[in-house]
Amino acid sequence: QVQLVESGGGLVQAGGSLRLSCVASGGTFTSYSMAWFRQVLGKERDFVAAISWSGGTTYYPDSVKGRFIISRDNAKNTVYLQMNSLKLEDTAVYYCAAGGPALTPVVARKTSFFDYWGQGTQVTVSS
Repeated sequence: QVQLVESGGGLVQAGGSLRLSCVASGGTFTSYSMAWFRQVLGKERDFVAAISWSGGTTYYPDSVKGRFIISRDNAKNTVYLQMNSLKLEDTAVYYCAAGGPALTPVVARKTSFFDYWGQGTQVTVSS
């Protein structure tokens, strides 16, 4: 059983940056692909970024490509999401997720691929 704890959310002005962190415990970190999703109240949880177990492969939707960077430090059991050039529409609760090692461009975007989820951290972008 893997536990995930996110941190780093907060209030930031449009155009600013934030870095989210997610620390994993209770499992073998390198067994898992990792991802970030986000959700606005009343809407579906949307894919933001994913990274393979080694960190060698990453995926992003067009909405954040070029602005967000996902990375991981396997020695620290931590995955990060660096968010730059933030926009009002990036406001959401951000969730960290862990899934199996066989990450592909298709499954990376599906919540059903990920077995473990954190509690979420709020990111609010103001004008």
